[in-house]
Amino acid sequence: MVLFKDEQAGILVQQDDGSFVFSYTKEWIADPSKPPISLTLPKSQQEYRSDYLFPFFYHLLPEGTNRQIVNHHFRIDKNDDFGLLMTIASVDTIGAVTIVKSE
Repeated sequence: MVLFKDEQAGILVQQDDGSFVFSYTKEWIADPSKPPISLTLPKSQQEYRSDYLFPFFYHLLPEGTNRQIVNHHFRIDKNDDFGLLMTIASVDTIGAVTIVKSE
């Protein structure tokens, strides 16, 4: 789940083929007071699809040495951007957006 200020705004999924899908919840779209989570992902009923992790989400990830340390500590493959995002984005992101695993 993608949360904006602790409210569910949408869902981000990695497909079996490695591609990604992001969609806003119907409630988020219906509420005009709710902003898009990013200028690159405007509010829309249509799903966003990408062959790689959307740049907005990619830029939530640590870089350089910090990334290496986190990957090593949590035993995450260095090329697994989504796995890293799911591990760290629920506790340590800059801004209003956090990512949590759906139950």
